[in-house]
Amino acid sequence: MLEARHTGPTSTVRGAIAHAISRKSGLSWMAAAISLAIVSVAAVTLWRVLNEIEFGGVLAALKARSPRALLMAIAFVVAGYLTLTCYDVFALRAIGRRNVPYRVAALASFTSYTIGHNIGAAIFTSGLIRYRIYSSWGLSVREIARIAFITGLTYWLGNAFVLGCGIALAPGAASAVNHLPPTVNRLIGLAALMALNGYMLWLLPRPRSIGRSHWRIALPNPPATLVQIGIGALDLTLVTLALYVLLPAQPAIDFFDLLVIFVTAMLIGVVSYVPGSLGVLEAAMFIGLPQFPREGLLASLLTFRVLYFLIPLMLGTLLLGLREMRSAAAGIGRAV
Repeated sequence: MLEARHTGPTSTVRGAIAHAISRKSGLSWMAAAISLAIVSVAAVTLWRVLNEIEFGGVLAALKARSPRALLMAIAFVVAGYLTLTCYDVFALRAIGRRNVPYRVAALASFTSYTIGHNIGAAIFTSGLIRYRIYSSWGLSVREIARIAFITGLTYWLGNAFVLGCGIALAPGAASAVNHLPPTVNRLIGLAALMALNGYMLWLLPRPRSIGRSHWRIALPNPPATLVQIGIGALDLTLVTLALYVLLPAQPAIDFFDLLVIFVTAMLIGVVSYVPGSLGVLEAAMFIGLPQFPREGLLASLLTFRVLYFLIPLMLGTLLLGLREMRSAAAGIGRAV
C-alpha cells in the first residue's frame, strides 16, 4: 500500500510518492546501469559529433531557417501540447471526476509535464504539481495517484502502437538507431503489437483492475483504451511533425521513417532518466539520421529543443507561479 504516515496533506502526498518510488528499489540497480550506459554512449557520440561540426555552419543554418517552417513547427508544438492535455482529461473521466473543468486539467497536465520532465525526478515533481492543483478541487492523494498511473498508461500504449506499427513496417529505420538487424526489429515491432492485442483481449471479458485495497485502479474498458491509444499516438505524431518541418530540405526523408527514429530516440531519452532527455535525444538523432549535414541537423535539433522544451518549461513555470501567488493572496484575504 501507498499509505503515508505523516499528518499534513503535503506530507501525505510526498510519502505516497516516496513509497511508490521505493517499491521499485529492487530493480533500481538495473535501471541505474541502463541509464549510465545510455548516458555514456550519448556523451561519446556527442563528443565525436561536436568535434567535427563547424559552428559557423550551424549559425548559418539557423539564420537560413524558413519563417514558414518555423511557424509550422510552432503550430505543431501547440497542437501537441493541446493533445497532451487530453491525458489528464481522459484520466479524470476514467476515475469518475468529471466535475474538474478542462482549464484545471489542462493546467495540471501542462505544468506537471513541462516542469517534471525537464527538471528530472518526474514521478516526484509531477506528482506534487498535480497535488497542488487537484487538491483544491477535492481530489485525494489516491485519486491523484490513479491519474498519474492512467496518464502514464496512455503514453506507453501510444508508444507501443506507434513503434509496433512503425518498426514492423519500417524495421530499417529503427536499425539506424539501435543497430539491430531489420529482422530482429520487425520481430520486436510485431511482439509489441501482439502484446497490445493481448492486453485488449484481456480487457474484454469483464472490467479489470490492478492494485490492492484502497489503491486498486479500474482500467479503462476496450473502447476507452482505443481512445487512450489514439491520444498517445496523436501526441507522438504531432511532436514528430514539429521536428519534420524543421529538418533540412535535403536529403529528403520519409515521415514514417522519421517517426520511427524520433519516437525511438524519445524513448531512449525517457529510459535514460536525463532531465528533458538533454543530449541523449540529440545523440540518438545523430545516430539515426547520418545522411543529414551535421550542422543543419544540429540547427534543427536546437530549434526543436527551444520550441518544445525550453519555451514550454518557462511558460509552465510562469503559469504555476502565478497560480501559487493567486492562491497565497486568496489565503491571506481569507485570514484577514
